[in-house]
Amino acid sequence: MGSPGLQKAREKMLAAGVDEVAIETFAHYYRLLEHGETGMIPESTIDPVDMESLADVEVPDEVGAEALRTTAVIKLNGGLGTSMGMDRAKSLLCVRRGLSFLDIIARQVLHLRKVHGATLPLIFMNSFRTSGDTMAALARYGDLPVEGLPLEFLQNKEPKLLTSDLSPVSWPKDPDLEWCPPGHGDLYTALRGTGLLARLLEAGYERVFVSNSDNLGAVPDPVVAGWFARSGAPFAIEAVRRTPSDRKGGHFARRKSDGRIVLRETAQTLDEDKQALADLDRHRYCSTNNLWFDLRAMQEALDVREGILGLPMIRNVKNVDPGDKTSPEVVQVETAMGAAIEVFEGSQLIEVGRDRFVPVKTTNDLLVLRSDVYEIGQDFVLDQVAGNIPFVDLDPDHYKLVGEFDKRFPEGAPSMREASSLRVNGDWTFCKGVSVVGDVALDGASNGRIDAGTVLGEPAAASDG
Repeated sequence: MGSPGLQKAREKMLAAGVDEVAIETFAHYYRLLEHGETGMIPESTIDPVDMESLADVEVPDEVGAEALRTTAVIKLNGGLGTSMGMDRAKSLLCVRRGLSFLDIIARQVLHLRKVHGATLPLIFMNSFRTSGDTMAALARYGDLPVEGLPLEFLQNKEPKLLTSDLSPVSWPKDPDLEWCPPGHGDLYTALRGTGLLARLLEAGYERVFVSNSDNLGAVPDPVVAGWFARSGAPFAIEAVRRTPSDRKGGHFARRKSDGRIVLRETAQTLDEDKQALADLDRHRYCSTNNLWFDLRAMQEALDVREGILGLPMIRNVKNVDPGDKTSPEVVQVETAMGAAIEVFEGSQLIEVGRDRFVPVKTTNDLLVLRSDVYEIGQDFVLDQVAGNIPFVDLDPDHYKLVGEFDKRFPEGAPSMREASSLRVNGDWTFCKGVSVVGDVALDGASNGRIDAGTVLGEPAAASDG
């Protein structure tokens, strides 16, 4: 049965009704922790990787449409947006015209179904905290569910472990904080454990497209679907060229020992390798978290491994209460779903444009998304109409939380189609019809106001007070 710590963790998970497959997967990583596994990927063990570009791929319309007809769509929707002050599903955030992320995702899929004659099931992987709000918001789309398939399945949870002895932490002040999600690598465990993987195969679906619900660029595009179907690959990920803002993030590489593609996250990078991690000329590609996999290949891999795909472990050390640095230090065992690329021989990468990677992680991203940098057409697909994506840096003391952010843009986002950058220091409120042109920096206001119709980037554009 293993060590006392693992036994206690098993009992805790069983009592909470956690699926047996998830418990066994957790036990696998627990044993790795006990044996000192860190999940690190040293720079000396990898080489840079190259790949073909979607821009060079030609897929006949009917090939793409046919691929969509045997594709299911999964959106990862477990995030609460806590870093932006939210306590419900981040995908409920309004993007524009009264439409949330969920509204736009649903309408994108409904449009694709109509145009291509595809069933295209849309299924959300929710957490216990996002399920209720998400399902209530989707209830208005009566034609969204596909007969025989659910609109959601739930990700698993696991106990946080004390760093001192790897026993499950107890935190009576807020017992919910004793638990954490296993990272989005739990996707495969949850698909198998809920029986959804088998149901999709039985219904005749051949592949799945997975992406984050906060990335509205991640549309199940027929060209990408057709490329993947024709490639014969069991698994593929869409990648983008890294930019300076991606220096601290993960990247793709090729493992020297066996030639497999790997995804190295920041938490898997040794301190002495951080400079190589940040080298955009050496490691040129990062993940969009848009991935495609063959359902049959996934089922076979999970069956052979008795439900444990064996993704590389990510060992995250945090406080049991993230808001209390004096609370006990814990280990959170996580995996990344993109890391499954190394499990499958013949996995592929394809470079896509930034139009397929529009994540919203902060209110800086949200401002750009709400601005006229993008238009949303009748197909509900984002269309970048600006020549470039402006860099935005809003003062976190005033704009980090969505509620405070919204107060300071009461008439909506300014025009940023001609902006290169917007840096805001201090407390500024933007009135109706403001435009940002070129590089703009606002400094030091305690109660600044940008008057209606102001063009920032021209002299005498703003006043303090």
